[in-house]
Amino acid sequence: MSRLAVNIPALCLLLLPMAAFLSSCENDLKKVRELSANEVDTVAQRTTGLDLIMSDSAKVEIHLTAPLMIEYQVKKKPYKIMPKGVKIDYYDRGTGQLSGDIVADTGIQREQEKLIEFHGNVVATNAKGETFKSNELFWDQVTKRVYSNKPVQATLSGGNVMNGNTFESDDKLLNPTFKSSTGLFHVDEKATQ
Repeated sequence: MSRLAVNIPALCLLLLPMAAFLSSCENDLKKVRELSANEVDTVAQRTTGLDLIMSDSAKVEIHLTAPLMIEYQVKKKPYKIMPKGVKIDYYDRGTGQLSGDIVADTGIQREQEKLIEFHGNVVATNAKGETFKSNELFWDQVTKRVYSNKPVQATLSGGNVMNGNTFESDDKLLNPTFKSSTGLFHVDEKATQ
């Protein structure tokens, strides 16, 4: 009987650390399950010196350059970020000529939504040489629209300047519309007399 009494405390000493270990594993497994259920960003790929040409039927449509692109795999919506700047040149499909560009401090490409976001010192130029400046710009490749919900300043042909609280245009930036806009327009006095 004393032999059994001696083994019970020894058995308790052995089982106590195992019980603590198993319960801590359960907590860790719970955390792992929670993390995997959430949308946790995971870096899938880093590309430096990105120089990407997109074409259709051997005609260049877009030329994208960025010093760094980081691709994130998120459970539902993967995306690519260009945190050190981005420039996109876009070309006229008919002529193959450069028809405009967009430059920004940061770019985010959301592939599933077919949306490219530009943030910080965004300057977009169209084929007429008109420039559009804002702190953000969105390019929806599905609807072929470019828009911003932040103030935009546009320098139009002839030096006319438009300011708007929001902005929307076709993806060639040839038909801009502004909301709550003001402007500075140059008028030729001789033409009005």
